[in-house]
Amino acid sequence: MDETGFWELIDSTREAADGDPEDHADLLVEQLVLRDPEAVLDFARHFEARFNRAYRWDLWGAAALLLGGADDDAFDYFRCWLIGRGREVFEGAVHDPDALAELLDSFDEELDGDGEELGYAADEAYEQLTGVVAPDLGLPPQADEPEGTPLDPDDDAALAARLPALWERFGG
Repeated sequence: MDETGFWELIDSTREAADGDPEDHADLLVEQLVLRDPEAVLDFARHFEARFNRAYRWDLWGAAALLLGGADDDAFDYFRCWLIGRGREVFEGAVHDPDALAELLDSFDEELDGDGEELGYAADEAYEQLTGVVAPDLGLPPQADEPEGTPLDPDDDAALAARLPALWERFGG
């Protein structure tokens, strides 16, 4: 599976799920099991590479602002959700997290921001197809610290200063 196929699968399953992250994950598994195990591993590599790319302080700040706080796990689930929003939103947010103020039509804390199940979709599909746990993907591990200038996700003043458009629309 190439990058275009990865994003097409993300988009088609998100649209079919009407944006619900849990339904999105279920539909993603359903579609992945229709492919061969190597295609599922390709999908997993694309997902993991983007998950690691989004390990940035400014995105952690955006997650904290949108979610009303974000510990390590919440930030992990936010990054999965961000991938699930599709290429335009993901790439825009990685390039400039403050752009989420314009990239998101809305944000519902009860429904949005938690894509935990999306992060497990490829593993689940691979195990259904093969009966074994997915092998190591051969990707470099996530960095020990997020990329960029450190930001305290609990500091409202720092969030407002670093992410002014996002703060104006969703903060405080």
